[in-house]
Amino acid sequence: MPWTLPSRPSRRSLLAGAAGAAGAALLTGCSGGPDAAQTDPALPLERRMRASAVRESRRLLERYDATAAAHPALAARLAPLRAAVAAHTSALASSGAADGSAASGPGAAGGSAAPSAPGAAPAPGPGGSPAGSGEPVPPKPEEALAALADAERSLAESRTVALAGAPGELARLLASVAACGAVHAYLLTSNPGAAS
Repeated sequence: MPWTLPSRPSRRSLLAGAAGAAGAALLTGCSGGPDAAQTDPALPLERRMRASAVRESRRLLERYDATAAAHPALAARLAPLRAAVAAHTSALASSGAADGSAASGPGAAGGSAAPSAPGAAPAPGPGGSPAGSGEPVPPKPEEALAALADAERSLAESRTVALAGAPGELARLLASVAACGAVHAYLLTSNPGAAS
């Protein structure tokens, strides 16, 4: 019996790919981006990392909401993935400092991570871009799913890279969230009727 490739990648190959991307990013170096210039060196590293992770997760939630608002037919497909991202946001925020200062603003520790329904987010603005985000939602549903998958993949890769400098418990949480993000990217670009 000849050996054939599986129809979709295994979880192990997805995680190996994410680890490979993280290794490549470490070898080529990376910049801290605009948030690095705004960090307060007096705050502990873990608190800064958690606050950054919460901000990134909230941006991803905004993308999910904008995509569901621009393409209502995708809302049901996106709902479970969006709910997982909201849970990740809450976990990152609530497992921070005991005084609740791991993240600031609405949705910080003890508050709601984001609106509970995909349609409850800001409606897309002119040109299809959600309020507060510079990324427009593509006009075709397949392209919108691909853009959302790219956002999930990019965030998963950046979290995998961040593992190197994260303290123990935060590193475990970031690894788990990054793995979920890689799976979300796969699910967003796979056949919606395929068995999981």
